[in-house]
Amino acid sequence: MTLIDDDRITAGRLAHLDALESHAMFVMREVAAERERPVVLFSGGKDSVVLLHLAAKAFAPARIPFQVMHVDTGHNFAEVIDFRDRRVAELGAELVVASVQQSIDQGRVADPGPLGSRNRLQSVTLLDAIAEHRFDACFGGARRDEDKARAKERIYSVRDEFGQWEPRNQRPELWRLYNGRVRPGEHLRVFPISDWTELDVWEYIARENLELPEIYYAHEREVVERDGMLLAVNEWIVPGPGETAVVEKVRYRTVGDASCTGAVRSVATTVHDVIEEICASTLTERGATRADDKFSEASMEDRKREGYF
Repeated sequence: MTLIDDDRITAGRLAHLDALESHAMFVMREVAAERERPVVLFSGGKDSVVLLHLAAKAFAPARIPFQVMHVDTGHNFAEVIDFRDRRVAELGAELVVASVQQSIDQGRVADPGPLGSRNRLQSVTLLDAIAEHRFDACFGGARRDEDKARAKERIYSVRDEFGQWEPRNQRPELWRLYNGRVRPGEHLRVFPISDWTELDVWEYIARENLELPEIYYAHEREVVERDGMLLAVNEWIVPGPGETAVVEKVRYRTVGDASCTGAVRSVATTVHDVIEEICASTLTERGATRADDKFSEASMEDRKREGYF
């Protein structure tokens, strides 16, 4: 390939990222204008890092005009929580933490035990927080390429008075015209980066020079191989019969509940190394690294009907 061809490809990718960024910021501004109490869902993961950056950029030089919320399972990677707190403080935003542990203590959800995943429990905690704070629109970092259920969802996703999603009742979004009206008790889930791919996200991170939690890059970590996944050894994951903990060089492609999020073997220590690795990968990020997606009895669509992100 000639240098000219390389330049054309680079220019094309940059124009593509400009279009994605412009549309995402347009969506966020539209929601801010139409709804009274929007909130950004922020976990410290790469997609929510991009989402929060887009919010800051969309309303600069003013501060982000809404709160930031994290649904905290209590089973977290320490590096991600440290990054979350630091990033929110840098932006001068107000952080709301909705606690799954509090939901358990209040009897709102059943405790799955010290070694059980709390990922699915987040739905109740999220819906309770939305009701408590009267949020009428929640920005999320979900993308259509992650899961077939997310591929069916619109940019503006209406949730009924019970927080449930009904795929058959979605609104048309022809010519990128969005209907942000909701009835009393309903709210919107809004996905500004729904059309982005994992590669788009990483190329945007590279272009904008965004900081991420360290676990997104290759590092040494004690892991145990279970059901084809590398799970970090911690207080929620301990080696079982026939399993041996080993130190591997790994990184995380997606970050969720530490009890069900797996790592991948990797030597990618920079954002450009990660981009090259993604281009060569044949596995989706969630399909390869999320036990709740691979082995859960409930599909993503079932969980979304219950109020999941």
